[in-house]
Amino acid sequence: MGPARKPNVCQRLSRRALGFFSSDAGVVQRTNLGILRALVCQESTKFKNVWTTHSKSPIAYERGRIYFDNYRCCVSSVALEPRKLYEMPKCSKSEKIEDALLWECPVGELLPNPSDYKSSLIALTAHNWLLRISATTGKVLEKIYLASYCKFRYLSWDTPQEVIAVKSAQNKSSALARQAGIQQPVLLYLAVFHVLPFSLIGILEINKKIFGNVTDATLSHGILIVMYSSGLVRLYSFQAITEQFMQQKLDLGCACRWGGTTGTVGEAPFGIPCNIKITDAPSPLFEVSSLENAFQIGGHPWHYIITPNKKKQKGVFHICALKDNSLAKNGIQEMECCSLESDWIYFHPDASGRIIHVGPNQVKVLKLNEVENNSAQHQISEDFVILANRENKNENLPTVTASGRVVKKKFNLLDDDPEQETFKIVDYEDELDLLSVVAVTQIDAEGKAHLDFHCNEYGTLLKSIPLVESWDVTYNHEVYFDRDLVLHIEQKPSRVFSCYVYQMVCDPGEEKETTNRS
Repeated sequence: MGPARKPNVCQRLSRRALGFFSSDAGVVQRTNLGILRALVCQESTKFKNVWTTHSKSPIAYERGRIYFDNYRCCVSSVALEPRKLYEMPKCSKSEKIEDALLWECPVGELLPNPSDYKSSLIALTAHNWLLRISATTGKVLEKIYLASYCKFRYLSWDTPQEVIAVKSAQNKSSALARQAGIQQPVLLYLAVFHVLPFSLIGILEINKKIFGNVTDATLSHGILIVMYSSGLVRLYSFQAITEQFMQQKLDLGCACRWGGTTGTVGEAPFGIPCNIKITDAPSPLFEVSSLENAFQIGGHPWHYIITPNKKKQKGVFHICALKDNSLAKNGIQEMECCSLESDWIYFHPDASGRIIHVGPNQVKVLKLNEVENNSAQHQISEDFVILANRENKNENLPTVTASGRVVKKKFNLLDDDPEQETFKIVDYEDELDLLSVVAVTQIDAEGKAHLDFHCNEYGTLLKSIPLVESWDVTYNHEVYFDRDLVLHIEQKPSRVFSCYVYQMVCDPGEEKETTNRS
């Protein structure tokens, strides 16, 4: 992360004053969410498919809002039936929104404008404008022109809700240049901003002359992550790079002279010059080699997960201590499964330090704790396991030939065979503290899916919701569980997108009848 912004006196006072109210509000909110969780999981509660729609462009979902037509149209999914919040004017292909993030107002902050206290959509257009758009009206509140020397394409949070990173497309050398042995030295650019009010930290170039044969780079939690074709991953302090290699501090909206040209920073056509250019290879904080550059950090204390950098090791995960690279006891995790799709592993997003390992027929939640009598070493153990609901089928199936001879065939089904219940998506609903698991089974010609809610602490199955639409395992699917809402987005062939919205429906009559029967 770049240099921290110090709060002014008013902000410090407001935090102290609002601390009492925010803590009380937090207790009330937790109580309300506890009640909502109980309602969601009670037997009489149903989730009803209230709305279905189709689109020729991608559909996105974020915090109760469904976005269509490259974020031009926004529909609220909070009402009893989804309703349109706004529709921005039609625009040319060069002006369309390519990526977006939802920013939500922090509690207890003093902000410069009344409109800043409402949620905003931070959007990146195809022609390199960074916009802040009202999430309720679609009105453009702020706009920043980035640059003309590259094509910015991706938005991500460096620090969630505080710092964003805007990443450019990778520069590709032309065929003629490659034939002539001329390589494009700059792979990509990263533009980094504090949000609300927007303030520039800087634009960094990733140069192959400095980093070597780099294939990609990204920014996360103040760490510059650089990846190489060999599988090597290196981590650098972005703040240290900024302090050492920033050529000139730039402020949005201020006049600037750069390379013989004068203009206003963040306005067209001047934009924002690349003001962070690394001239000497910085020292990495950490480096490791992993298959396909797969690398994750998490846990308490810090650990990381990698796959040894050999193709035959695919599906084998090593969990190691960040401080000394030592392998945790039982730190080699391998799910013995034979399937077309690989299993996957990641640190639990609930900040418990646990690890989730998902295979076609089981979900393992692993915990990281100290080895008894050795506080310096940590071990991996199972917290709980969620198993798919499968029947034990006899795999030695006899076949009778035309002559009446019985022939026994022996074969093994794949663990993700479509006729067996298979886990496809595992997610975590942080506000209700529930694990959501999508399981799919192929019945005759169509697949049927259900969404299960499990206790995040013990793994107990609390609720199962059938999805009424068929599930084709060859399509791309996304499923969101957000408080009392379930939303399923699928991408069919020929770029046809479908969205199915389910909302919680409580039936007190059925609950009362069930109580009377018991």
